[in-house]
Amino acid sequence: MNDIDAWVWWLIGAAGLGIPLVVTAMPEFGMLAVGAVAAATTAGLGFDMVVQVLVFAVVSVALIAVVRPIAARHRSQRPQLATGIEALKGKQAVVLERVDGTGGGRIKLAGEVWSARALDTDRAYEVGQEVDVVDIEGATAIIM
Repeated sequence: MNDIDAWVWWLIGAAGLGIPLVVTAMPEFGMLAVGAVAAATTAGLGFDMVVQVLVFAVVSVALIAVVRPIAARHRSQRPQLATGIEALKGKQAVVLERVDGTGGGRIKLAGEVWSARALDTDRAYEVGQEVDVVDIEGATAIIM
C-alpha cells in the first residue's frame, strides 16, 4: 500500500466520486471528482500533501460556486423554441363553426381543425371571425 503514489490515490478518489455521480445524477459529485483529478495532477508534479488538499478544496469549491448557479439558471428558463401545444398558445385561428362558452364549436388553427370553446362563457364567436388561442385543454382550444 505504501508503494502507491499519491496521484494514484487521488485518481481512485475521483473514480469513487464518479460512481455516485452516475447513480444519483448529482453534478456536485462530478465537480468533486474534477477537484480530485486536479489534486492528482498536483501530486504528479511533486507537490506535498497540504498543497494537494488545498488544490482539491479550491477547485471543488470554485466549481460548485460557479457552475451550480449557472446550471440552476438554465434549468429554470423556458425553452426558446416552443413545441407541441405550447407553440399553439397565442396563435390566431379562424372560426369554422360557432364557438361559445359551452364548447362544440370548431376553429382552424395552424392548418388543422380543432374543437374550441370560448374563455368568456358569455361570449360567442361567429363563423369567419379571427380569434386568439389562449390555452389548450386536451383536444379543445380555449379562445378569446
